Amino acid sequence: MRDRNRERLLAAGRVAAAAAFVALMPGLAQAHIVQGGSGGFLQGFEHPLSGADHLLAMFSVGLWGAQLGGRNVWALPITFPLIMVLGGILGIAGVPLPAIETGIALSIVVLGAAIAFVWRPPEWLALTVIGLFAICHGYAHGAELPVAADPADFAIGFVIATGLIHLAGIGVGLGVSRALGDRMIRIPGGLIAVGGLYFLVT
Repeated sequence: MRDRNRERLLAAGRVAAAAAFVALMPGLAQAHIVQGGSGGFLQGFEHPLSGADHLLAMFSVGLWGAQLGGRNVWALPITFPLIMVLGGILGIAGVPLPAIETGIALSIVVLGAAIAFVWRPPEWLALTVIGLFAICHGYAHGAELPVAADPADFAIGFVIATGLIHLAGIGVGLGVSRALGDRMIRIPGGLIAVGGLYFLVT
């Protein structure tokens, strides 16, 4: 019994650490931007962390992957940044894509709802959903590329930041599952979906 309680406490500690990481990252990134000037890498790194819509969606990717388990734990978080680069190229090139902001808001709603309702699609379908939303997020990053920033450095920055947010989502998902049970992952999923609805209607 003591060993089980100890394991739960350790898992809960990992959850808290991951949550704190997510909460502190925007502030840390902003501090680096202030100190480091207008370098493309730092601007790209800060970009996913500065908007709650990007942050929630990318966190959800890791959380959903942890909930689905198996290869999805890593397949989803690896696929999202790769496809996001393609969207970023389209945004930098100025290729017109409609309803990008709506797609970003929908990504939060859909991913949050998938977690809340424990949707377990085939792997190919989950990756397709992730890929479509990744294009929207990548396009937004690319379209907002600062004039003075180097596109390659900017892309590297936002891909690394995205990967870290995914890892935080995985950590929270696995930690919650081990400490409190799989069903508890549905709670943050529901909250994320509500946040997505807010972005959708505002």
